[in-house]
Amino acid sequence: MTREELLSRYAAGERDFRNADLQKVDLSGANLTRANLSGANLVFANLAEATLARANLSVANLAEANLSEANLFGADLFRANLAFANLFGANLAEAILAEANLALANLAEANLSEASLTDAELIWANLSGANLSNANLRWSHLNGTTLDKACLAGVDLSGAYLSMASLLGADLYGAKLSGATLYKADLSYADMVLSDLSGANLTKANLTGATLAWANLAGVNLDGANLDGANLKGTILSEGCAPEVKVYLQTLSSPVWGQPRPPDALSGSRVVNGWLRTGYATGEGSGGER
Repeated sequence: MTREELLSRYAAGERDFRNADLQKVDLSGANLTRANLSGANLVFANLAEATLARANLSVANLAEANLSEANLFGADLFRANLAFANLFGANLAEAILAEANLALANLAEANLSEASLTDAELIWANLSGANLSNANLRWSHLNGTTLDKACLAGVDLSGAYLSMASLLGADLYGAKLSGATLYKADLSYADMVLSDLSGANLTKANLTGATLAWANLAGVNLDGANLDGANLKGTILSEGCAPEVKVYLQTLSSPVWGQPRPPDALSGSRVVNGWLRTGYATGEGSGGER
């Protein structure tokens, strides 16, 4: 189907374009609001700045398509294939992307606020500067994904996989990360105030300068993590009625002095005025906090 045929039929009131073959078709700037493109072939299609608000693109193939700055507000992209797609600056607020394939897609500066991305594939995708506030990413796959300076306030990442993901300076205020896997993730200077990390795996994660004030870290595994200069004021470190601390700091060390900490919970590290200090002078006759 050509651009002219599609837009002519749309202008005539037709909305059902299920399974249409639009591979490599230039639809840039087109208005396809509420169009039904379920199962359509849009591989390599150009949809830059197109309007697809409330459109049905479920199970559509949009691999390597150009959707930069497209309006996909409230669109249905359930199980759509968006691998390698360019969604830079696109509006995907309230969109349905559950079980969608967004591997290696460019979503930098995209608006995904309140979008549904449950069990979505986002490995090695670029979400730097994206707005994911209040989005649902439960059980999503974000291994190796870039989320630097992204807004993730109120996001639900429960059970999500974020191994080796980069969240440098990300806003995770009030985020839900219970049971999430953040192995070797970079959370340096991230804002995680009031976030729920209970039961999360933060093994070897980088939390340098991160703000974890009033966060829930009950049952978290921080083995080998770097918490140098992290703010833990008011942080919950134990289960509600359990007297013992449930945080594991088996090899927590300072990047400056590199002194490993004992395996006991919080042993060898102290919270002073709400700030975790992990570096200590090790010269003879010294032992004061640095």
